[in-house]
Amino acid sequence: MKAQHPPVCDYEGSGYQENFWDRGGREYEDQVEAIALHRLLPPSGSLLLELGAGAGRNTPRYPGFPRIVLLDYSLSQLRLAQERLGISERYVYVAADVYRLPFTAGLFDAATMIRTLHHLQEPALALEQLRQVLQPGAIFILEYANKRNLKAILRYWLGRQSWNPFSLAPVEFAELNFDFHPRAVRLWLAAAGFRLERQLTVSHFRIAWMKRLLPLGLLVKLDALFQWSGAWWQLTPSVFLRSTALGEPREAPSGDFFRCPECKFHLLAESGDRLDCPSCQRSWAIRDGIYDFRQPADNSG
Repeated sequence: MKAQHPPVCDYEGSGYQENFWDRGGREYEDQVEAIALHRLLPPSGSLLLELGAGAGRNTPRYPGFPRIVLLDYSLSQLRLAQERLGISERYVYVAADVYRLPFTAGLFDAATMIRTLHHLQEPALALEQLRQVLQPGAIFILEYANKRNLKAILRYWLGRQSWNPFSLAPVEFAELNFDFHPRAVRLWLAAAGFRLERQLTVSHFRIAWMKRLLPLGLLVKLDALFQWSGAWWQLTPSVFLRSTALGEPREAPSGDFFRCPECKFHLLAESGDRLDCPSCQRSWAIRDGIYDFRQPADNSG
């Protein structure tokens, strides 16, 4: 990673999908997040960008989109997604830095970022980069980790927590793991050119003893009911937002898809196992069907 760019949280080689989701007892979180996504996502579209796609846990939840770009920094996570989803024209697998998106401007008519913002040291910058690759009128579904959740508030009032859940500043509770204040996230979205449409609060019952004692179906139904309270207050550890990219609607660009993340030139030439940029002479590898824009293939520049 070059020094001038913010650091990236890399899940390369981790057992995140298996240990956290498949065997980690997160069925409740997974199901309530699926409900929130279904409520916020448009029923159909053309091209969706899934930022922080990981192993493709949420990708099957976008049935109305004939083409989906799965973007993650980790090659190993994208390979797991390939195993889960297969290799077809519907899915485009891209390894890239969220701060340097390798796509032409106005390419996508929808995007999601689930369980990803909390790894970003510079979230406002990432949202600005995302806005550039979205069409005006595009729908953006964002999930973030909420520092002003009820548990954090109670711990702060009882003197068991030093950081203030009511301050706008992010709190880094582990390296490259941040909780954000709801108002701060809304301000970043507005500054990046998004209009907030809806808020849902999710994971109201993310409490170990409740998940052990109460039936999963009951917790999911209750959470689904309480999600609507996000329109008035946000006190849960997870919050989902639906926003619209501002600007006058226009037709989607035709032809160009990728652009060089270094020089921003948008006429890359695909040649065998690489994409070549005729402007800055850098090349970007294609590794087993994954477009790798993390570093130039020839390490130039």
